[in-house]
Amino acid sequence: MVRIRWCGHSYFIIEHSKGSIAIDPHDGGSIGVTTCRYQADIVLVTHNHFDHNAVEVASGPGTRVVKWKTGEVIRDPNVRGFMFYHDKSSGRLRGSVVAYLIDVDEVRILHLSDIGHIPPKEAIESIGKVDVLLVPVGGVYTIDANEAWELIQLVKPKIAVPMHYWVEGVILPLDPLERFLNVIKAPRERLEDSEFEVTRHSLPERTHVFLPKPPRTLWSEGEATGY
Repeated sequence: MVRIRWCGHSYFIIEHSKGSIAIDPHDGGSIGVTTCRYQADIVLVTHNHFDHNAVEVASGPGTRVVKWKTGEVIRDPNVRGFMFYHDKSSGRLRGSVVAYLIDVDEVRILHLSDIGHIPPKEAIESIGKVDVLLVPVGGVYTIDANEAWELIQLVKPKIAVPMHYWVEGVILPLDPLERFLNVIKAPRERLEDSEFEVTRHSLPERTHVFLPKPPRTLWSEGEATGY
């Protein structure tokens, strides 16, 4: 069984039978949400931007940190990195990012980072089968809602989880989730929590969109001032 927890933005924690992996941790306050502290066995960072590289939030003694590496970066659990661009200009505007494919407990999870373009068909085919796709939908810095849906149809995951979009209290100028929901043509499940569990046998037969509960914002807790 794999447990996937969304900590807002692009920050996910994946717990599996052999340990835990955190991807793209942020510090919370710098984007307007509460801090999600966790000591993971492995921290994966897709690129060196402030809202993706707060390693100290998700690490502790003995944590292995991997920063934007491609190829087979970890053998057990198997983690591979694939380079994509952060924009539609071959990286000339925002550089590149690394999407990580994580294979744990017979479930394959692909985190697409801040991908800013639709990759060519051969690049998608080189990744292979994907069970859970973590995909940005908020536009501005990444692909937008329509492009995210196009990419989901190309990858054909069993579960797609939108990320990197605006929620009330977030101080980044991203598009809200509703724009994505207005264009998708797939069953959707709005979860009552920020996490969900998945096994090889529990995967749906065709793509479903899972909508984890967003993190608490600083605004909702009355902690934010001066934004």
